[in-house]
Amino acid sequence: MWTGVVCGLVAGAMWGMVFIVPELQSAFSPVELAVGRYTAYGALGLMLPRLRGLFGRLERSHYAALLRHALAGNIVYYMLLALGVKLAGVAPTSLIIGVLPIAVTLMGRKDHGAVALRSLALPLLVVAAGIACINIDVFQHARAINADLGRTLLGLACATGALLCWSWYTVDNARFLKRNAQFTSAEWSALYGLASGAIAVLIGLAGLAVFHGDITGAGAAASGRDWTVFWVTNTLLALGASVIGNHLWNIASRRVPVTLSGQLILFETLFALLYGFIHAHQTPRPLELAAVCLLIVGVVWAVRLHAMEDAPAVAA
Repeated sequence: MWTGVVCGLVAGAMWGMVFIVPELQSAFSPVELAVGRYTAYGALGLMLPRLRGLFGRLERSHYAALLRHALAGNIVYYMLLALGVKLAGVAPTSLIIGVLPIAVTLMGRKDHGAVALRSLALPLLVVAAGIACINIDVFQHARAINADLGRTLLGLACATGALLCWSWYTVDNARFLKRNAQFTSAEWSALYGLASGAIAVLIGLAGLAVFHGDITGAGAAASGRDWTVFWVTNTLLALGASVIGNHLWNIASRRVPVTLSGQLILFETLFALLYGFIHAHQTPRPLELAAVCLLIVGVVWAVRLHAMEDAPAVAA
């Protein structure tokens, strides 16, 4: 189980990068960012050896899983996340996504190996307190700088949509991997990337056909778009967050209960906050710091509870 915890932590460090790219590439729309990232992810997946043999092992149910995971866990999720970052900022968006442990725990409460909700009640309350702190801080800060509250609310709504996508994907992916041990974590991650890349290419081609002038015309050039930097950034993001991050997460999903995997997702939030503060050259405000501390306490507490549940089974 502890190997799974470490893999989940490193995956969170990789995934935290996705919250910074919309800030670095603000000239590009969320749709363009998603298409760029997952086109690069799919291209990297083509490099996997024995790819033809993998396709021969796929059944209809596997294709259906790849389609729903690529949409919910990648394409739609990242579009909503990027829009949330653009409208509300890195910290609010990342901490809205931080509600994932509560959502995933509730969705996976009947899975094998799950700790009873009454045992997780206190750590979940600690996590909820952390989320409350960041939401209070968001609106206090928006009022202080006279920000557009409508824009902030729309950003939080997009972040909530991303939360719902990832919550469902996390539970469905963990259950699928436990049922389908014939695929290694690397194989399933590569297939998942290829499915995401194929969908991204289709969306990109459709967008290019309809909005050709806005994407490549004089107006697009005047917006400050640098396509070389765009592709370099998205390729690095695809390699780090998608290829390496998803591979490590698949390992974690097989080794820990679904309820614990929900807690481990908080590492993504914590690293996203760290990267955001570094990028903005600022330290967290008091409520932001309180939120971070509460989230850490909640994660460590939940991990400890799962370890205590797991110990008797190992001894037996």
